Amino acid sequence: MDCVSQYRDALQSVFGPLDWLPIPDGIIHRFHVPGDKPGSKNGWYVLFADGIASGMFGSWRAGGSRTWSSRQPADQHEARQIALRIEQARRQREAEQHQRQQATAEYANRVWRTACRADPEHPYLVAKRVRAYGLRQLGDVLLVPLLCDGVLVNLQRIYPDGSKRFLSGGMVKGCCSLIGTITSGQPLYICEGRATAATIHADTGAAVACAMNAGNLLEVGQRMKRQHPEVALIFAGDDDRQTEGNPGRTAANKAAAALGAGVVMPPWSGAEPMDLSDFNDLANWRAAQ
Repeated sequence: MDCVSQYRDALQSVFGPLDWLPIPDGIIHRFHVPGDKPGSKNGWYVLFADGIASGMFGSWRAGGSRTWSSRQPADQHEARQIALRIEQARRQREAEQHQRQQATAEYANRVWRTACRADPEHPYLVAKRVRAYGLRQLGDVLLVPLLCDGVLVNLQRIYPDGSKRFLSGGMVKGCCSLIGTITSGQPLYICEGRATAATIHADTGAAVACAMNAGNLLEVGQRMKRQHPEVALIFAGDDDRQTEGNPGRTAANKAAAALGAGVVMPPWSGAEPMDLSDFNDLANWRAAQ
């Protein structure tokens, strides 16, 4: 079996059936990942065919990457050759990612400038019983700004049915949406969702950084601790009681332990339905009683 077919087999073992052959030219290529949105090209790969065939591939959407070689190196020279190629592929990927992020940030800023103040009667805000706190709206879509070091780099779009989408290719890791003003010596809460952030801010008056997902809590916490070492960090975790491993609680506890920060969870009384998981869920359930 030639190296191109072997490499496609490696790609297919991760992404599923592909009806094309990789191009072994040492240049980064993008492709449609089966199951992704039609027309999208979130997959990427680089393949070198001379010597020991080797390459690298991954998905912008899923994150992460994998390396591949047609066989184990026979000596140190071949091992160095593969290592150099992987480093070259890594640099290509990072350059491509930076270009995508820059383009998305520019688009996000254009959209943000043209959007109007969010309608307080937007179905999502009404359903969550929260204020907009600086959100904007374009058509019937709410826009949540994601900032990195105070700069707008991406938008989360919230549709009337509650579904959410980030702008494709934009930064998310380490970025957050902030409610309130960060004040020296005062608490700074870090949570997952925007509605949870709005609920916490309304209840405490404290600044809240919305990390958008559990996997981003630690990254946001690290950035906030570097930028605001004088604040008291508190992670307000989702309590995913019905999900195996409770990813929300696990991530919040892990981030708090890593940064020496506080951590709080929704104070359940025991009467609440088990499908409730965050502070906004709890506040709405209590309001309905």
